[in-house]
Amino acid sequence: MVKFEKFTLENGLRVLVHEDHTTPMAVLNILYDVGARDENPNQTGFAHLFEHLMFGGSVNIPSYDEPLQRVGGENNAFTSNDITNYYITLPAVNLETAFWLESDRMLNLAFSEKSLEVQRNVVCEEFKQRYLNQPYGDVWLKLRPLVYKNHPYQWPTIGKELSHIEDAKIEDVKAFFEKHYNPQNAIMIVGGAIKLADVKKLTEKWFALIPAGKKYNRNLPQEPLQLKEVKEVLKADVPSNAIYKVFKMPGRMEAGYAETDLISDILSQGKSSRLYQNLVQRNPIFSQINAYNYGSMDTGMFVIEGKLLPNIDIAYADECIWKELEFLREELVYEDELTKVKNKYESTKEFGEMSLLDKAMNLAFYELFGDANLINTDIENYLKIDAADIQKQANSLFKKEAATTLYYLAK
Repeated sequence: MVKFEKFTLENGLRVLVHEDHTTPMAVLNILYDVGARDENPNQTGFAHLFEHLMFGGSVNIPSYDEPLQRVGGENNAFTSNDITNYYITLPAVNLETAFWLESDRMLNLAFSEKSLEVQRNVVCEEFKQRYLNQPYGDVWLKLRPLVYKNHPYQWPTIGKELSHIEDAKIEDVKAFFEKHYNPQNAIMIVGGAIKLADVKKLTEKWFALIPAGKKYNRNLPQEPLQLKEVKEVLKADVPSNAIYKVFKMPGRMEAGYAETDLISDILSQGKSSRLYQNLVQRNPIFSQINAYNYGSMDTGMFVIEGKLLPNIDIAYADECIWKELEFLREELVYEDELTKVKNKYESTKEFGEMSLLDKAMNLAFYELFGDANLINTDIENYLKIDAADIQKQANSLFKKEAATTLYYLAK
């Protein structure tokens, strides 16, 4: 059980406080409700670019890392299609340093041509190295637009194309910051060896005077029901042929999400899973094969990807995947099989509660979903799922006309 208190400043900043005096450490986590889905289709990659810019210093603090290192702190961040998350861990006695740093860059982030140029070059190099210059790197640049026709999930967090980052202008960057990086669009979690009263004082001192920002309503285009199978063939200099098969799935807080999440574990969690046992070990078709989902807030992706062994016909390999999916549709999963994946999910959740940072991030995620207490109750949604629920969801998910498949072939 993760206990927490919550309060909200007049400027809209939501603050959750989790006291944990079993550790001398503290964490300050700020989740901004902005991700790649909030970008202009002609200016993609901005949310990820901002993850880098936020460490470029502010008007008052030219070097973000230096004062944090002096007090024994560490920091990092990540961006997804839905959110951008920043966190600091440090000794609890130095917690005010974290408040000072985070409030300052929320209010006074330095927008200089020099800083933009430096971070733009960093992101462009990352784009090239991760997406253009390594085997299979451009898969999601090719596959996402096949899966999504309307929704901005059709591009990855790095951006749709390199030129969008190369052409980023200082005025565009400032506008993006002003719209999304403000108190009413943020959720702050403070955890560790701290006291609620002290956190309230520090929050008032460092964040209360920051302007709330202008409220805006999301109006994202909705993804239509897929009624026809999509299939594409791509050839490149890669070590082996690969299959990427995607099915649209419920969003993170929609009915059917938990069942779909468990299905991915039934198919590919560990060497006792179905895909490994049947398509890697007993009937060697793939050198490796996995099933997973992105946990997206809106209509998400259930993905099956596999690298084929030499001399295996790709159409035959595709048929073998469909055979496994059809078996899930037609037959109830074995009770011990379902129990195993539910136990694994429960143990992972329990283990996550041992980490102060994990608890802080999960509290932020669940608060964004609408109820931070889901950190304590969400597991019940998984444990009550039975074999019939899995079969029902498999029949809803795995339809031929709902599949998007990419054959990634070695030249």
